[in-house]
Amino acid sequence: MAYHDLDELDEKILNLIVNNARIPFLEVARECGVSGAAIHQRVQKLMNIGVIKGSEFIIDFEKIGYETCAYIGIFLNNPSSYDHAVKELEKIDEVVECYYTTGDYDLLIKVYVRNNHDLLSLIHEKIQPIGLARTETLICFKEAFRKKLPINFTKEVEK
Repeated sequence: MAYHDLDELDEKILNLIVNNARIPFLEVARECGVSGAAIHQRVQKLMNIGVIKGSEFIIDFEKIGYETCAYIGIFLNNPSSYDHAVKELEKIDEVVECYYTTGDYDLLIKVYVRNNHDLLSLIHEKIQPIGLARTETLICFKEAFRKKLPINFTKEVEK
């Protein structure tokens, strides 16, 4: 994985925008002591090199009718079927995240459905037909917290 040579200004910018993607560039510029054009150029650079992958609004899915969130560990029949399984899972609207993993599962997915009945239908009608050996489901009762990873790459690593 490539690491990019980022400086203290990049760090300041990232810390400001990661906590508020809607913060105006002029406000970021004021906080950083540079021009708005400089911020625009830096953010564009960070996007071009893939450090920033976009911005998003976070939706409380429960408030729009999706009361069940679950993580499903997937065991594949054959390790060579990773690509096929991922492509098929990506087509399923309820699957919002998918990860290659180590440990017991070959893949781990996160799903949102309206209720437990819909979860059972999703597993039996959409996920199992992909050709999986089996699945293991963990239902989330409530999100305890969500936080951003601190950005401090310019600080010296302590030994």
